[in-house]
Amino acid sequence: MDVLTPRTLDEALRYRAEYPNALPIQGGTDVMVDLNFDRARPETVINLNAVRELRSWRRDNGAVWLGAALTYTEAMESELAALVPALAEASRTVGSRPIRNRGTLGGNLGTASPAGDALPPLLIEEAEVALASVDGERTLPLSEFLLGPKKNALATDELILGVRLTPSAQPQTFMKVGPRNAMVIAICSVALVADRERDELRAAFGSAGPVASLVTAPLGERDAFATAVASAASPIDDVRGTAAYRRHALDVLVNRAIDRCLV
Repeated sequence: MDVLTPRTLDEALRYRAEYPNALPIQGGTDVMVDLNFDRARPETVINLNAVRELRSWRRDNGAVWLGAALTYTEAMESELAALVPALAEASRTVGSRPIRNRGTLGGNLGTASPAGDALPPLLIEEAEVALASVDGERTLPLSEFLLGPKKNALATDELILGVRLTPSAQPQTFMKVGPRNAMVIAICSVALVADRERDELRAAFGSAGPVASLVTAPLGERDAFATAVASAASPIDDVRGTAAYRRHALDVLVNRAIDRCLV
């Protein structure tokens, strides 16, 4: 296995174009599991850890830019957590401290798991994903970037640069259910924002369908909203829970989230 370590974004994009079958790696919390269990055996790996352009977050004319290499630990820091609180809450539930120190936003996006904890908080803030190749950049709504279980719209010559969102500055939260309280993949999860400015409830669920998905309704429909979210889900039975349990849990979580956000 060859390991390429670009030092700049331009160099990383050139490698991506030259080696379309190469596997990009940043934190490695998903990739290394696949490698260790022999579920992936690429001939070439592109190690992105030295690419500083992917590491930052910044305010950008009222919006917030989150680089692909932003870690869960960094998402929990006070300045960013104040802007995107549901993402900070979700980040606190991810794995152990070493995993939070290594796991990245771009990795969650690239893996595109329905259980990705960062995805529901980004969906309720209507985040857009920025992608780049040697031919230029393009932007997709996160809802269009996620195509299916572990499938996304990333082309073979592209890398994820990060996401851009405009913080709603409205009450929001994240909750998930697992077989224990920490270091667990969600049986189901919910991020919710009660947007009084837009008179809108927005909830996104994870682990209850092929992709994390967004559901919206006017604030006046709060009493029926939990049922609407549960009905929009398409969960499955698996080793972590049944479809029926996931629907019930979504209903409970959404009601709790509404109570928390609309006090």
